[in-house]
Amino acid sequence: MYKRQHLILTLFISISALSQRSTSLEIRSLPSYHNNTSNIYIAGSFNGWNPQDEQYKFRKDDKDNYVLDLKLAPGKYEYKITRGGWDKVECKKGGTSIENRILTISTNATISLDIEEWADRFVTVARKSTASNNVKIIDTAFWIPQLKRARRVWIYLPEAYANTEMNYRFPVIYMHDGQNLFDDATSFAGEWGVDEFLDTAFLKTCIIVAIDHAGDKRLNEYNPYDNDRFGKGEGSAYVDFIVKTLKPYVDKNYRTKKKKGDTFIAGSSMGGLISMYAVLKYPKVFGGAGVFSPAFWVAPKIFEEIKARGKKANSTIYFYGGKQEGESMVPDMLKAFEEMAKVSKSKMKTVIRDDGKHNEPTWRKEFPEGYIWMLYPGEHKPIETMHTQK
Repeated sequence: MYKRQHLILTLFISISALSQRSTSLEIRSLPSYHNNTSNIYIAGSFNGWNPQDEQYKFRKDDKDNYVLDLKLAPGKYEYKITRGGWDKVECKKGGTSIENRILTISTNATISLDIEEWADRFVTVARKSTASNNVKIIDTAFWIPQLKRARRVWIYLPEAYANTEMNYRFPVIYMHDGQNLFDDATSFAGEWGVDEFLDTAFLKTCIIVAIDHAGDKRLNEYNPYDNDRFGKGEGSAYVDFIVKTLKPYVDKNYRTKKKKGDTFIAGSSMGGLISMYAVLKYPKVFGGAGVFSPAFWVAPKIFEEIKARGKKANSTIYFYGGKQEGESMVPDMLKAFEEMAKVSKSKMKTVIRDDGKHNEPTWRKEFPEGYIWMLYPGEHKPIETMHTQK
């Protein structure tokens, strides 16, 4: 039996390797001021958007040019070039941000790249805050005992919060990547506009609690599992922080509805992954999840987690994915949906966009539909195997 399984595994690995294509990236031009001893990396949908992944570092060839050999399965991937951090990412002349590059893998190929500028070359001009008056900071250094570090935590209190009776309470959504949700001044590439949407929407009002990501620890905090490239998974401890430390604080200091049916969690990319995990680990705490562009490819163990724990989850789960986000995005998301459908009574929906990309402007556009799905469960069928392609 062991020999047979070993043979099947070897055959699978061999087939997977054969299905990959070799693509060579060559940097043809760099800014005149570029330090030729600097390391250059590629960060994209194939490596969790890690800006300093040693396995995706360019090397110097015999002509002192930067080159990188990739082996990827056929499909479309998004990426950018960095010098080891998002503050040192490539940009356009004058410092303007660029759209994600698109890498289409079909055959073995060589691709030439031109880097116009590096973002850290330019003096950062303070951007005007776009956060509405309903957005506040709970703490700039909220202590996370489970991880022994501190973090800024935001809160959005709806207009009705100040205009209702003291005994009136509100549902709460806990969200990740807080820098990117309310304020263009703190966002990396534009905000989600969560506050603008809720300020103007004629819908059930809700409190939003948003936790900033951990910078170079983001890939660890939002991953429940250890990863060979990214290191120790801290996702379990991070979710424990939300449930055991942050939620009790919020419930004590604000007029919240505390029950499962009024408590939700949402995020994108790695934030989508950890939101899915949170529903599985704490099925009695979270009544719903917004799983936007989930980075399931970084943590394939999530599928086993669904099989093992999905039966206890009975929530409203909204899955969103775009076909421009990488070859595995939509298949992995649908796999998670289907595995949950086998074992869970959760109300679920998937939305797939042909032109969907892996960025903040896309999630800003998609958030309202996910919000409505999570907070209006009575209007949905028990389980909707609905793959909306738009």
